[in-house]
Amino acid sequence: MERTFTGVVVRATGSWYEVMRGDETVRCRMRGRLRLRGARSTNPVVVGDEVTCTADESGDYVVADIRPRRNYVIRRASNLSKESHIIAANVDRALLLVTLRAPATPLEFVDRFLVTCEAYKVPVAILLAKIDLQEPEAVAAFRAVYEGAGYDVLEVAATEGRGVEEVRALLAGRTTLLSGNSGVGKSTLVRAIDPSLDVRTGKISDSHGKGRHTTTFSTMYPLAGGGALIDTPGIKGFGLIDIDDAELWHYFPEMLRTAPGCRFYNCTHTHEPGCAVVEAVRCGAIAAARYESYLKMRDEDDKYRK
Repeated sequence: MERTFTGVVVRATGSWYEVMRGDETVRCRMRGRLRLRGARSTNPVVVGDEVTCTADESGDYVVADIRPRRNYVIRRASNLSKESHIIAANVDRALLLVTLRAPATPLEFVDRFLVTCEAYKVPVAILLAKIDLQEPEAVAAFRAVYEGAGYDVLEVAATEGRGVEEVRALLAGRTTLLSGNSGVGKSTLVRAIDPSLDVRTGKISDSHGKGRHTTTFSTMYPLAGGGALIDTPGIKGFGLIDIDDAELWHYFPEMLRTAPGCRFYNCTHTHEPGCAVVEAVRCGAIAAARYESYLKMRDEDDKYRK
């Protein structure tokens, strides 16, 4: 029996972790001191982590050490919580699934997710899902806002096969995080990309028009075309953590491009005279909805940064 090995976490349940060793997965527990070291996080070991595992006296494997992460996607664990929840680590790209109806993804959620990816250096693209159910005018307006900000927006209808090949091309040879609210069709899209993958799909709740959770734990799936896909449980809210007010605008690409024109080098883009960002919003070069998200994040998240 090999006493120590290094592998990648492909499934995390909170109590046990499945770690890929060569072509097999090994079930591991977490060593107590790692829990202490990650006390500010609800999950110190996450899918995508490269870990060293060691067999204990009983022959069970424990996660003994975590290699440094090159990036991760993180959110505040819960309302008014100072703890964080890391969704996944060491990803090459994040794909955010968004639906404008059936169910509607709040644009504030979209903006918070994008800000976090920018802050932690995770390239991100938007998949506008269930495109066959969306209103063309709403789709055009959404694309104008987010493509104007600098993001790629790809239209997808997994049940019809629309956009699936384009998504496969994005996934090839990369480790990709797939995320979104419940009910936006993540599991359906994963099955369309690779029908051999064992993921569950569910229906939208008739009473609330919201999605049901069909993925219980984050799982990394190897893809037939190369690369890996991390499927995550549906996320309701996306609170920012460890992003200062003074830095927040850096993570809005359209604001970052415009800010050099501001009169003051330390402009907050809220009230200063000669602010190029405010002028760009006024003339429509920056979407008012995105700017409003920026102001809301500053105002609402102050209490979490104290």
